[in-house]
This record gives sequence, C-alpha cells and structure tokens, in this order.
Amino acid sequence: PINGFETVGLVTEVPMTLVARRNFPATNLQELVAVARRERDRLNYANAGVGAASHLCGLLFQKAIDTPFTTVPYRGTGPAMNDLVAGTVDLMCDQTTNTTEHIRAGTIRGFAVTTRERVASLPDLPTAAEAGLPAFEVSVWHGLYTPRNTPAPIVERLNRALLVALRDENLNRRFADLGTAPVAAARATPQLHRSFWQEDIAKWRPLIQAAGQFAD
Repeated sequence: PINGFETVGLVTEVPMTLVARRNFPATNLQELVAVARRERDRLNYANAGVGAASHLCGLLFQKAIDTPFTTVPYRGTGPAMNDLVAGTVDLMCDQTTNTTEHIRAGTIRGFAVTTRERVASLPDLPTAAEAGLPAFEVSVWHGLYTPRNTPAPIVERLNRALLVALRDENLNRRFADLGTAPVAAARATPQLHRSFWQEDIAKWRPLIQAAGQFAD
C-alpha cells in the first residue's frame, strides 16, 4: 500500500475503547483483567472481522495482559455491537465513533480509552495507562490519498483544501460528538502522513505475524 498511493494528509486519529456487555462482572479495568485471566478462553471477544481495527486491538490487549481468550469475528462492526448490546458476547474493543453513544446510553460498559489522553466525549473513562496498562495503546487514523503518481501540484492543492476543512467549526463539532478530533495542521502534511503510516506498519507487522491471522 505504501507504494500504491500518494498521501494527501492525515484527517483524524480516533481512540479505541475497551468495552463489555453491560452486566459484565467487573466495574473497572483492573477487575476486567482479573476476570480475563481467570476465565481465559471462556471469555468471548467480538470483533468486526479478521484484520479489522477491533481485531487488532484485541490482539494487543491479549498481549498486554498475557492472556488469550476466544475471538469471535463478525462481518462488520454493526453485527458485533448488536450482540455485545444483547449480551451474547462478553468483550469488544472499537473506535469511539462506534462506542460513545452506547457507553453514554448504558447499553454497554466502558473500561478504558486506548490513547494517552482521555477523550472529551467520555471524560470519566480513564486511559489504559491510568488504569495500569501503559502498553495497551492503539488508535485508528484516517487519511486522504490519491492514486500513485498523481502530479505534486494536485496533491498540494488537495492538502490545502484539507487544512481548510480541518479548521471548520461544524466539522470539529461533529468530530467531538463522535469522540475524536482533527489532527494538528503540522501532522496533516503529505510527508508526515507517509512517515506516520510507515511507522504504524512497523508496529503492527510483528503482532499480526505472531498471531498467524491475515485478512482475505
């Protein structure tokens, strides 16, 4: 993928949230970890499918607590979240854009946000580091791309438009409602987006290879 596209710039970096069915027998992350270590593969962890962000977040969580559990891949976030709300599965880790409204409504239980800072839309939800798991840090980022060999002036023009959009109050307000925020302008350049992308691939490649699971 690195060689198949030109990067225009990062748009937003979305935190992940570790959540459980609302009647899960734990009230904070430390208790959740204790239950996971005790129950191990008797726990069911839902994700949106092999290779999805929720799948990768689950791999990282298992590594952080050195405990395996049963993974249940779904065909998308919607069906997985529906079963979590229904109590059919125990755990899930997904973007704030998918979990915030459910956490606020009390249909699922939130335990931690997986970024260095808390999110404004869920101020009472601690970071994983605050709750004792500093190695459990992951986010989902979104960027803009063009096909490979797009002329540089076109990429630059698109980047200028992106920088204008990231300052738009309506866009920022909607991002905030969803539990995220636009990246700083300094991070939204084509060059920094490409280097960030390469660093993220280097971070995740060993974990995915160790799991021995790959998306179709």
